[in-house]
Amino acid sequence: MERRSRPINLPAPYLRRVWLDPARIADRESYPFCLPLLRDDFELSFDRAITIVVGENGTGKSTLLEGIAVLAGYDEAGGGKGYRPVDHSKALEKMGGSLSAALRASWLPKITNGWFFRAESFFSVARYLDEVAMESGSGGAPPDFLSHSHGEGFLRFFEEGCQRQGIFIFDEPESALSPARQIEFLKLMRRMENIGHCQIIMATRSPVLMAYPDARLLKLSKSGLESVTVKETGHYKVMREFCDDPAGFVQAAMEE
Repeated sequence: MERRSRPINLPAPYLRRVWLDPARIADRESYPFCLPLLRDDFELSFDRAITIVVGENGTGKSTLLEGIAVLAGYDEAGGGKGYRPVDHSKALEKMGGSLSAALRASWLPKITNGWFFRAESFFSVARYLDEVAMESGSGGAPPDFLSHSHGEGFLRFFEEGCQRQGIFIFDEPESALSPARQIEFLKLMRRMENIGHCQIIMATRSPVLMAYPDARLLKLSKSGLESVTVKETGHYKVMREFCDDPAGFVQAAMEE
């Protein structure tokens, strides 16, 4: 189970910078180092409590978050420090594991509490939490996140596990959330920010989540990472065109 550290009376962000150490890369042509993001001297600084990364499929945003999560001490499959919820496939080890081994980090200070959330492994992590609670013999009821609908289980998981000091890494949390539930998630993020001791690093394809006020929004493309506004993202532009004329947008898209 996750071991809690002593609370630190400093505001987030705690992870201040990550960068790629070329000396730790055995093969520049292997994945993930062949990604355009990692081709040059990669470096990413965190100057705010909330950083949001956006990008198209294949640009490496999930791989980047996974590498940072492993670097922070979390399991590739998700969960908190010390959680080993699932067996590790070669693909997982090849991506985040190999990237984290080549990354260096600057912390102020180092935080050991928090969570790495992966949408595709949520059920494995939730089942693991239920099993650990039952095996502990504490006498209380297990969390039982899986008895709820997918979206409700997500939100309950976030509510119970993410309102304390730590670094929280979310990989596409909107995957099981309706637009209304995404608004609830934004409210949760605000509560986490107001605590003052939560650092959030999130990858998303949801314009709703991208629009979180005062977050640092980074667009990941073939050119690397650049700061953008939500209206400058392709995700927002597509959704704006759809909302302006749903029928016409769909018709035109099907005829391309």
